[in-house]
This record gives sequence, structure tokens and C-alpha cells, in this order.
Amino acid sequence: MTDQTSRLLGIMATLRDPERGCEWDRAQRFETIVPHTIEEAYEVADAVARGDLGDIRDELGDLLFQVVFQARIAEEAGHFDFDDVARSIADKLEARHPHIFGPHTFNDETLPGGMREERWEALKAQERSAKGATSALDGVAAALPALMRADKLQKRAARVGFDWPDPTGPRAKVLEEMVELADATPEERAAEAGDLLFAAVNLVRAYGIAPEDALRAANGKFERRFRAMEALADGGFADLSLDEQEALWQQVKRDERSA
Repeated sequence: MTDQTSRLLGIMATLRDPERGCEWDRAQRFETIVPHTIEEAYEVADAVARGDLGDIRDELGDLLFQVVFQARIAEEAGHFDFDDVARSIADKLEARHPHIFGPHTFNDETLPGGMREERWEALKAQERSAKGATSALDGVAAALPALMRADKLQKRAARVGFDWPDPTGPRAKVLEEMVELADATPEERAAEAGDLLFAAVNLVRAYGIAPEDALRAANGKFERRFRAMEALADGGFADLSLDEQEALWQQVKRDERSA
């Protein structure tokens, strides 16, 4: 264990000390820390997207602290400690890379990409089965963001043959769900809207595109263009008519293309 890792674990132990620790840190439990863990993971993703190496380093540190925090809570309850967490992932990585760590290694790069992915998924399926999984969908975390979870559920179903052979089926399903949403009663709309979004994920996935990545890029594009419109309006954007706002939107798009 490195000096800095030992230092971090010592700081965490002090923060949780019943007598001289921090009142807020002492009060935390597994479930109260989870929202912070999720937030820190997204902040890492944001730093990576911005390409800010200093922020990537700092945000990874914040995320590591979440792991240390959860491990400390478990250690105090006598369940496991940080070393057990590290051992667990080390064992898993070695088991999932038998071509590198196995007794008879071979060059994984000689396998086509599809075969490498199939072997990886087969190894993970074996792990789930060893833990008592009975469904192809077992292990898809319920706490995932809804868009990402829809993608993972669909991929799991596809691995056992429940999938459209090409984008034609998902495209027709999206159109069907659009009609059903338009015809839905107020009580039915939320469910029909969910069906439409789920179908849209399936269509995007059929084109080999990661829905989460595609929507994140679309969010960034919309934000960039909207801020550009606000800049062109010089503080008076909200006072413009919808037609005037649309004209600014088209101008921003033209400016992007010309640039």
C-alpha cells in the first residue's frame, strides 16, 4: 500500500472516529453516501469530456474517497475493508482476462473484436450465474440512469436472441408508440411516453450508436446553440417572439456550418 493510500485511509478513520471525528461523516451510512458517489462519477465524466487533466485528477480523487468511505463503513460493521475491495476487483480482473493471467496465455488481439466481446460477456455471465442469477437481465442495476439502463436491458435481451434483425422493426415500433402517445388519455400518457423513449433507445442501438453518448452530445449541442442565441439577443432573448427566436436558431446553425 502506498504512503498516500495509507494516509487517505487514516484520514477516513479519523473522520469517522466516534470521539474526535466529523459529526457529518460519523452520521453517514451506505445509502446516504450513494447519491454523492453517483454525483462524483458524473463529475469525473464531465472533467474527461472537457479534457481538463487537473480536474480529472481531482475528480478521480473525489471518487476514490467515496470508495474509501463506503469501505470504512463496512469495516466498522465487520463486513469487509478497503483491502478486501481491492482484492475483489483484482481477482475479478484476473478471472476475466485468462488470456493474460491464465497458465496458458495467448494473444487476445488475434481474436476478432466480436469474439473478444462474446468471451468477455460469457465470463461475466458465469460470474452472475455463480451468484445465483436466473435471468438474462439479472445484474442490471436498478439505480442506473434510465436511458443507460434501457440500453443495458435491451443488450442483455439481445444476447439471448430477443432483438430485431435490423433497424426496420425498431423504426416501425417508434412510429407506433408515437401514435399511441398521441391517442393516450391523460392517465395513460406517462406510460406511453416511457414506451416511446424505450423504443427510441432500441432504434438508436440498432444503428450501433450508444444512446447515452448520443444524448449527451445532443445536450451539449443544444446548450451551445442556445447560449449563442442568447448572446445574439444581447440580453433580450425572452422578449423575442417565437419566430424571432427561431430565426436566431437558424442563424446560429448557419454560423456553425460556415465555421
